[in-house]
Amino acid sequence: MYIRQSLEQIYRRLLDRYGLQHWWPADEPFEVIIGAILTQSAAWANVEQAIINLKEAGALNPATLNRIPIDDLARFIHPSGYYNAKARKIKAFVERLGASYGGSLEGMLALDIDALRRELLSIYGIGQETADSIILYAARKPIFVIDAYTRRIMSRIGLTADEGNYAALQALFMENLPSDEKLYNEYHALLVRHGKEACKTSPLCHHCCLSDLCQF
Repeated sequence: MYIRQSLEQIYRRLLDRYGLQHWWPADEPFEVIIGAILTQSAAWANVEQAIINLKEAGALNPATLNRIPIDDLARFIHPSGYYNAKARKIKAFVERLGASYGGSLEGMLALDIDALRRELLSIYGIGQETADSIILYAARKPIFVIDAYTRRIMSRIGLTADEGNYAALQALFMENLPSDEKLYNEYHALLVRHGKEACKTSPLCHHCCLSDLCQF
C-alpha cells in the first residue's frame, strides 16, 4: 500500500510540474525502434539528426536498411555516436525482421509481451531497456522502461535499495500500478524529464517537486 501510494504521489507531482510529455517523438513504430537503438549512450538531439539523415536518404525503412552497405548506414547515423556498433545493431534487427517475419513489423509487434521481449533480447545489441522501449513505445504494450534517470530518482527517494537490479525496479512499478500502456508511457517520460532538469547527477534539490519525499 505504501509503495503504491508513493508511486501515485510521485506521478501526480511530476505531471503537475511538467505536464504531458507526448513521448515518443516519432512518425511511426519503425522510427521508434531505430531511435531506441540510436539513443543508447547518446543525447536525443544527436539521435534526431541521425534520423533526419536516414529520412533524407530514403533509408528509414526495413527493406532499405537491410539492403544498404553497413558503411553507408554508419555514415548516416554518425551524429548519434558509436555509429559503427549501432549500424551493426540496426542491421541485426532488420535482418531478423526479414528472416523471421518476412519484413513485417506488424507481425513482430503482434507477439504478446513475453514472446516479443524474448525475441528482441535475442537480437544482437538489444538489451533490456531498448527492448522495453520498443515494446512500450512502438508496440504500445504495457511494460515499464527502466533507465538511468529512473534508477537515480527511485534510489534517492528510497523506494529501492538496489538501483542496479533492472527486474526488481521494473517489478516495483508494474506490481504497484495498473497495467496501462498510456500510464507507463507518461510516467517514464516524466521521470526522464525530471532526471534531466532537477534530479541530475549533482541534484538541484531546490528546484525539485519531490524534495519532501526524498531521502537524499
